[in-house]
Amino acid sequence: MEERERRRRRWGVLGLKGTDSHVEKLKSCIVFPHRSRMKLWMIRATTMVLLWTCFVQFTTLGELWGPSVLKGWPSCFSHEYSSVTSSLVVKSVPARALPPKRVYQNNGYLMVSCNGGLNQMRAAICDMVAIARYLNVTLIVPELDKTSFWADPRCVSSSFSYFFWWSYESLASLERKYDDLCWKLKCNLSCSEFEDIFDVDHFITSLRDEVRILKELPPRLKRRVVLGMIYTVPPISWSDISYYQHQVLPLIRKYKVVHVNRTDARLANNGLPFEIQKLRCRVNFSALKFTPQIEELGKKVILLLRQKGPFIVLHLRYEMDMLAFSGCTQGCNKDEVEELTRMRYAYPWWKEKIINSELKRRDGLCPLTPEETALTLRALDIDSSIQVYIAAGEIYGGTRRMASLAAAYPNLVRKETLLEPSELRFFQNHSSQMAALDYLVSLESDIFVPTYDGNMAKVVDGHRRHLGFKKTILLDRKLLVDLIDQYNDGSFTWNEFSTAVKEAHAERMGNPTKRLVIPDRPKEEDYFYSNPWECFEPSNEGETSSSI
Repeated sequence: MEERERRRRRWGVLGLKGTDSHVEKLKSCIVFPHRSRMKLWMIRATTMVLLWTCFVQFTTLGELWGPSVLKGWPSCFSHEYSSVTSSLVVKSVPARALPPKRVYQNNGYLMVSCNGGLNQMRAAICDMVAIARYLNVTLIVPELDKTSFWADPRCVSSSFSYFFWWSYESLASLERKYDDLCWKLKCNLSCSEFEDIFDVDHFITSLRDEVRILKELPPRLKRRVVLGMIYTVPPISWSDISYYQHQVLPLIRKYKVVHVNRTDARLANNGLPFEIQKLRCRVNFSALKFTPQIEELGKKVILLLRQKGPFIVLHLRYEMDMLAFSGCTQGCNKDEVEELTRMRYAYPWWKEKIINSELKRRDGLCPLTPEETALTLRALDIDSSIQVYIAAGEIYGGTRRMASLAAAYPNLVRKETLLEPSELRFFQNHSSQMAALDYLVSLESDIFVPTYDGNMAKVVDGHRRHLGFKKTILLDRKLLVDLIDQYNDGSFTWNEFSTAVKEAHAERMGNPTKRLVIPDRPKEEDYFYSNPWECFEPSNEGETSSSI
């Protein structure tokens, strides 16, 4: 009996028979594996659902926006796009000799989020490359605007970005596997990214002898950014290079990564070392090439125009956003004025709300109306039979406001009328890509006429100077509106009006000149990118633009 009792106790200790606590332990051993397996299956199921969602989105994008989002990927989504791409891109291109890499001690990493429209961002990218070069840091390929009015209209940040940030912590393996996919989609399914507009590989390799540029941060630093461990700074506008050396460089050395979130006009026009000015030009005129798709389509538009003779490009900045922003309502009816006013108040970052439209017009601060533009072109003796390419979005007021211009110049054309809808469908809803097409056509036109001195007018003007001082008519709007009003009032005959207009613009045709410098008032002086004269003359190592 004693032997039997000892055996019973030994088996009880082993958990096969015994007290209630032993039973509970046994239950827990049975239940916990079930819970672990359930968690494992839940993770697997969640992962499969997420992978399938990504695949569906990826496939849909390939069908709808193939070239604008998935450049460089095998075209397995659309046979139609395969044929289009092969006809545009697949060409034998001779190998290009790459410049040698510049070797320097890296002080850290500079991340850049550009703001504004395409041409404002273009100038900003040039500035940031020059700053990165001077500070001896690594530049991460700039992020284009996704938040302001001038971003792509459907550029709405998706919750995918937050999902992938969460997955970095909870499903690290999924993040690693699909990090490249998220980078391609940029978590913003309707936005134009840098590589959707510019040839990113050319941008990186063509500048390798000046500055190191990466498509993204190294993994160890990328995790810090995902966790919000990053220092963000909006640089002071119109700063000289010493500001970045003494104020920004110490931050980069301290935090390793600094994010610049404002880029418009953050580098001075004048007073910079000659080599910095030259580098800004090199980026603008050489490194920032558009994607092959945009370049080829731009060439096609130019060819179609050239087949019918000479053409001018009219940058008619009479669009709803510009009128609402500027408060210029000349020629608008009461309903249109109210609509533009509501729009201006709807955007809180447009600071000026109460605007005297007539006063701004008399001061030359409004874009010319289509009616004023027609009178000006006629007064300048622009041939009425010439092709007039409208480089702009939708003109506010539509056909009614364009009637006088169309009557004076019946050969009005746009990219939408020259190209088939199927050729533009990949670029539609991407205003920056559409603006890139207009930019290419503007560079090649016989005459370029901007009706407002916005960023596109300035940057195209500078680029055309670089191409040999091609004819660009820079309209004196303050003088023009006064002359037009006098002509409409009967104070001038047509010949008197035309003579006055021609005399006023004789020296405003893109002729070689140096920038106007106004110390301590950089907003009022000539913009560097509208006339980068330093890049048109032989190098002089000791010269700076402050010597004007």
